[in-house]
Amino acid sequence: MLIERISDQSVEIITPAKINLFLEVLNRRPDGYHNINSLFQAVSLYDRLTFSVSEKPGVTIELDGEIQVTTGQDNLVWQVYRLLDGQFRLPRGLEVILEKNIPVAAGLGGGSSDGAATIAACNLLFNLGLSTGDMVRLSLLIGSDLAFFFSRGQALVTGRGETVKETDFSTDYWIVLVCPGMEISTASSYASLKRGLTISKTPFNLAPGPRVEELVESLQLSGNDFEEIHLESYPELGRIKDELLQAGAALSRMTGSGPSVFGVFSEAPELIGGEAFGRKGWRMHTVLPVLFPTQA
Repeated sequence: MLIERISDQSVEIITPAKINLFLEVLNRRPDGYHNINSLFQAVSLYDRLTFSVSEKPGVTIELDGEIQVTTGQDNLVWQVYRLLDGQFRLPRGLEVILEKNIPVAAGLGGGSSDGAATIAACNLLFNLGLSTGDMVRLSLLIGSDLAFFFSRGQALVTGRGETVKETDFSTDYWIVLVCPGMEISTASSYASLKRGLTISKTPFNLAPGPRVEELVESLQLSGNDFEEIHLESYPELGRIKDELLQAGAALSRMTGSGPSVFGVFSEAPELIGGEAFGRKGWRMHTVLPVLFPTQA
């Protein structure tokens, strides 16, 4: 994420979407979560959040973007504020202007990204003195994906999401994201995989290599475990993959538990943002992998 201190009372944070270049769900854990093995990559599709200290308790969220989301207490910004208030007794509330551009429930981590930004903003605005490690530990009390957004933007993520190992694979490629107008429940997706408590396979290891061609070649030996259930239930997702490959993508797969699908292109594709493949309500974004300065 990129953080700009506007004043003592206000901070602006630009926070990205992510894709899973590969994703394995290894087994169910005794705590009810699942162990995963995945390469996360931040991409240049951003939410912009402006946080200001408020004399009014709680959180007020004003939407300023093309994506509509709840502004009530189900929003992760609210959930993070409640958590931090319970831990640190925050002296004042927050006013938040949320420019929401990352599609919701799309496998792109937009809610988690906003939640991580809220932790960072509260740390600055209320002088909590939290280290990056402290913020990561707090983020895991909210959700598994938040921890990644405190990294530089590319990392091997394991465990339930708490183990984030920064990596140095090529980012010299373009990505086309297709976000279809359908909702797929993350919880039901994990349940449908029927993973038991015992790890049933050896986790995939991505081969090192400085060139994007080597990255793609290695990624082709992996996949996204959710595709095994969703391509059958939602055949449109398979058609999206096929159309991206026909358009020149070197690799195409689903991200997260879906439904968004991405294609990796070695050169800037002619496809541009807008309605995807002529389907009303489907959106297409042409983006780049991004890396951020190391968090202090």
